[in-house]
Amino acid sequence: MGLDFVDPALEASVRHTLAVVEEELRVGVKSADPFVTEAARHLVDAGGKRFRPLLVAIGAHFGDPRAPLVVPAAVVMELTHLATLYHDDVMDEAAVRRGAPSANSRWTNSVAILVGDYLFARAADIAAELGPEAVRLQARTFARLVHGQIAETVGPRDHDPVAHYLDVIAEKTGSLIATSARFGGMFGGATPEHTEALAGYGETIGVAFQLSDDLLDIASDSAQSGKTPGTDLREGVPTLPVLYALASDDSDAASTRLREILSAGPVTDDALHAEALGLLRESPALKRARETVRTYAEDARSRLAPLPEGSPRRALESLCDFIADRTS
Repeated sequence: MGLDFVDPALEASVRHTLAVVEEELRVGVKSADPFVTEAARHLVDAGGKRFRPLLVAIGAHFGDPRAPLVVPAAVVMELTHLATLYHDDVMDEAAVRRGAPSANSRWTNSVAILVGDYLFARAADIAAELGPEAVRLQARTFARLVHGQIAETVGPRDHDPVAHYLDVIAEKTGSLIATSARFGGMFGGATPEHTEALAGYGETIGVAFQLSDDLLDIASDSAQSGKTPGTDLREGVPTLPVLYALASDDSDAASTRLREILSAGPVTDDALHAEALGLLRESPALKRARETVRTYAEDARSRLAPLPEGSPRRALESLCDFIADRTS
């Protein structure tokens, strides 16, 4: 994940929390129906970054990381995230998720949607054990996730496409990461000021991380990004560098040609795809997108200012450096 723990004791503590979370995820998705259990465990078993439980675990170190509700809070966040992935794969008609067949391709769209709903229900059930404030926060976070998905689905309409895209990422990605960091502070017993700082950091670093993934899809090789370069371009997904390129009024031949290719929609022709990818990699639009990622990463760092100095804060700061540098 690009975290530099520096302190071995902090790393050992976080790893222990994540190991317990992993066990509890498998317990949390169990159903009386073996088929539902199998389908619900599908993405749990596929693994993943566990970024949201990670932020819960680190956030708890601004209080007591061994507090009894830290692990259930992390499980709520990861189950909510996993539920969205089942739904996303249906909407995107994805065939693969985390290197395994997606639930919709393995069982059908209807099953994938219903399993996602089941995971949302399980997350809400566990959140109820955390208290009414946790239920309220999880529900509000879920509402933001849905708003973001709706906004992405209907498009910018009369809004600026770049501003719309950044709003979608804040709603779809930043919101859940913000609540994850907030839960770490809340259930670790951090002060209200420190908990608010963690939530602000989470939202901003979440947007930065998603934007950096957009850039990796263009600028990296498949070994670094985990997928074939230019996948978003081929599928017609309007990521930040593409939006910047389309909005550019640069009149040089390369920029003009790039806008011509991109404005036609998904770039499925292999020759045009290779040409567009090459032009994007050398474009001012990619440079501008890198600057945007760095701006968000530095904003996230600034939101850590109210937190006490120490290894937990340094670990969160190191993530800002990683995100700012991974697409350079």
